Amino acid sequence: MGYEQIKYEIADTTATITLNRPDAMNALTVVMMNEMHQAIKMAVDDPQVRSIVLTGEGRAFCAGLDLKEMDDRNITKGYVGKVVDLPAQNLIKTIENAPKPVIGKINGFCFTGGLELALSLDFLVVANESKFGDTHAKWGLRPTWGMSARLPSAVGVRKARELSFTARSFTGVQAEQWGLANYAVPRDELDAKVKSITDSIAENSEGSVAAFKDLYKHGLTGSVENGVQYELATNYEIADTAERVSGFSKR
Repeated sequence: MGYEQIKYEIADTTATITLNRPDAMNALTVVMMNEMHQAIKMAVDDPQVRSIVLTGEGRAFCAGLDLKEMDDRNITKGYVGKVVDLPAQNLIKTIENAPKPVIGKINGFCFTGGLELALSLDFLVVANESKFGDTHAKWGLRPTWGMSARLPSAVGVRKARELSFTARSFTGVQAEQWGLANYAVPRDELDAKVKSITDSIAENSEGSVAAFKDLYKHGLTGSVENGVQYELATNYEIADTAERVSGFSKR
């Protein structure tokens, strides 16, 4: 399948989706978001794929929403409108509901809508040199893709308030220190670090990983007690349990 604004590639057990508007710092358009949605669904349906990596072409992961997408509309009360919001929300929902891990390989600038996209991913590996920021307030906008829930969940509510109120940028190293990123590494080590993670995922039970993704999603939406109850009450199709346990007992 051909795409206009992303690239889709498979190597070993990993599907890589690359935002491919480098001249615009991979700023989000409706076309790009719809293409990402389609690509993630394709990766989910492909039995070869065990993990999905999202990254950007050039010096940016994603600079946020392309403001040209709003040129013909009257923006009031900081709301960008459903024409943009619905594709973004649909994309983020697809990422969160995907039974396969979706990993962010953050190679450069990651601002506002790009940061909201990154926050929806299962975890992040970032370049030390990358730059992050929430600039909604700088442009007189307010978040509608989940920033106010996901950013404090990642860095704590006080740090999230500071970042959103000041619109200050921060580095990949700081993102790791504050808990937003799992790892920060030099840019030339980014590919190897991500591959080591996807290789480890591929060694484990696909059914178990899918179960964990669903359990963590529900565990974050309520109390610990409700999360435990959901864990006990929910069944999953994990086809390789007997094989894996038998293999362990024969060691």
